[in-house]
Amino acid sequence: MRTKIISCILCLALFVGLAGCRAQDSSDEKGAAAPPKKTSDTSSLVDDVASENEQDKPLAALSMPSQSDEKWIDAAAAMNTSLTDAGFKVQIEFAEDDAQKQIQQLEGFLEQKAACLIIAPVPSADLSETLAKAKKAKIPVISYERLLLGMDAVDYYVGFDNLEAGRQIGEYIVQEKNLDGSVKKAPSYTIEFFTGDPQDLSAKMVHQGILEILQPYLDNGRLVCRSGRVTFEDTAILYESQETAQRNCEALLDANYLDGHLDIACTTSDALARGVRTALENREYTLEKDWPLITGQDAQLDAVEEIKAGYQSMSVFRNTRTLAAKCAEMAADCMNGKKPLTNDQKEYKIKKTTIPAYLCNIHVVDKENYKEVLVDSGHYTKSQLK
Repeated sequence: MRTKIISCILCLALFVGLAGCRAQDSSDEKGAAAPPKKTSDTSSLVDDVASENEQDKPLAALSMPSQSDEKWIDAAAAMNTSLTDAGFKVQIEFAEDDAQKQIQQLEGFLEQKAACLIIAPVPSADLSETLAKAKKAKIPVISYERLLLGMDAVDYYVGFDNLEAGRQIGEYIVQEKNLDGSVKKAPSYTIEFFTGDPQDLSAKMVHQGILEILQPYLDNGRLVCRSGRVTFEDTAILYESQETAQRNCEALLDANYLDGHLDIACTTSDALARGVRTALENREYTLEKDWPLITGQDAQLDAVEEIKAGYQSMSVFRNTRTLAAKCAEMAADCMNGKKPLTNDQKEYKIKKTTIPAYLCNIHVVDKENYKEVLVDSGHYTKSQLK
């Protein structure tokens, strides 16, 4: 039907064009210019057809928390491309870390009768009422990377293996500090923890994975946390704020390390690691003398530069391109009436609800392997990592 309409439009355009040519020839013969004739606006007719076709497409609605972190911008752009190429209409909103704004944006998506909601939630947002409406309207909801503790109306979660990410951070510390050496002969090391947002279930699971590895060493004295702040509740930082991490670290150093130094800063994101670095420099720690081991997560470009320079020891590489592609694939399946592929059916539980999940793999990146993991794979170019 669409082909017939467009064919008719083209025929009409050809007819009008020929008629115009004949009129011009006639006026030339008479030696006088004829007044211009009004022609049908064929471009507007084509636009109308295209607009109708666009309106018929299912709407994939993306709600991202902010544009302050490049990973949300990159993820939205990648999913937009994938879903548009797959024949869907896409709308993207950024809440700029404003919980109420995100709720309003989601309500707007519901009014537009979105076919699927993809949400990377603002940590402080209470989306339960809005998601209940989506569930009642039978609109599938996919939680992207973050999964808030109150989001029990979510249909699917796509993220990373957060428990394994925590384990890899813990195992890196064990290996680098040789914590499996003899307790009697080997020294103890001081450690402080800086973890993700208190409302983010994935951040809680990273912390759980870390302690799964490090708790035995805290128990036997190989690791000593002078502040006593070890639990997720005590170490979680709202919005994973770099500035808050800096302030917290400065306070810990002032209260607990005037007569000693910090050996390990166990942070769970590159942003937190940057905050810790600033705090250490403000307290006159130097690379040449007493710089601690600092962990991180995300392998952001500036973090890789920190690793190369020696300020950050490692980062857990979470390939957000793979994650965005998997999320787009999951959303397309939902809108096409198919059951999305998942690979985890037990780890993510909110209240009494188990959220089916697809968990992408992660990799440890440090000074020894960053070229192999990040450049050879094409994630970054050589020119980006000078």
